[in-house]
Amino acid sequence: MIILHSPVKSESMRTSNTTEYLPLPQPEELSEREKEDAMGAYLMMFAAVAAGLPLPIINLIASIIYYFINKSKSRFVRFHAYQSLLSQIPTSLINAGLVFWAVRIFFFDWEINNTFYGYLWMAIIANLLYFIFSIVAAVRARKGRFYYFIFFGKLAYHQNFTASKNKKSKIENAPPKM
Repeated sequence: MIILHSPVKSESMRTSNTTEYLPLPQPEELSEREKEDAMGAYLMMFAAVAAGLPLPIINLIASIIYYFINKSKSRFVRFHAYQSLLSQIPTSLINAGLVFWAVRIFFFDWEINNTFYGYLWMAIIANLLYFIFSIVAAVRARKGRFYYFIFFGKLAYHQNFTASKNKKSKIENAPPKM
């Protein structure tokens, strides 16, 4: 018989390693504008398509701009914009690699081999997964819900909902000292 248990931590270890998080906003607490802004973060993946350019960097630039414009609105909007931005980075890198490789094949007479076809299929699958997860996240955000991507959701949650331990002191203007 196998007994699984977690190691017992002392009270001092428990308090020093725990991170406190702010409460999550509930759907009824959010305004329609916040829900729409959060949904819009995931729709930045269509920026290059809308511009009619096959450049994957356009989507990443659009996500960066969207994040910096909307990060001060609310934690809900900032979470979704940050998660969308983080998840856009690997997709953009994969697509940039594919574009770079295709340009070398078409303009510099590189041969098309099985490695290229493998990378092409990997890029197609990665883009389809990103597309599906982004649409699901956009729909959930529009309903005022959270949708956590596998790796990026935890990072975005930690970044946006960690309670600040050091409270900023009130800054007061004072006359010059004589």
